[in-house]
Amino acid sequence: MVDKARHIRLLLTDCDGVLTDGGVYYSARGEEMKRFSIRDGLGVERLRTLVGVEVGLLSGEANGPAEARAAKLGLVELHLGVRDKAAVLDEILARRGLLPMQVAYIGDDTNDLAVMRRVGLSACPADALPVVQEIADYVCVCRGGHGAFREFAELIIAAQTQAQSPACPT
Repeated sequence: MVDKARHIRLLLTDCDGVLTDGGVYYSARGEEMKRFSIRDGLGVERLRTLVGVEVGLLSGEANGPAEARAAKLGLVELHLGVRDKAAVLDEILARRGLLPMQVAYIGDDTNDLAVMRRVGLSACPADALPVVQEIADYVCVCRGGHGAFREFAELIIAAQTQAQSPACPT
């Protein structure tokens, strides 16, 4: 797995269930709200600055909170309301001139399986569906929305800098 992580140039992530805990909150006015981990956000910055790995988001949902979070983090790819994540992966690979082995993906549900099977390194949060855990190269100790993304980011950083990665940074 460390060897796979050394080749990564782009980390793609699902949103709900990875960057969030999968819950949806509504205000009295009907506004949709989601909880994101600040520590996961720092993982995006550490990937970019320490090892030059960019981050993108592929989500089956189209929602304002995900769009706002992606903008704040400066994600290089943002794809919301995606029905065929594998087709979007193909488009990203072609446009960026990347090989599948240079891309990592972290997801938690059945709509992530096709992408996870195609990329060079895949992961899932500790609370991902069992079918997702079965095919993931790495199953995080942390749950979605509670440091799973950061844990995977630190694994990639450690592999590319020969540092030791924490099991669950939260």
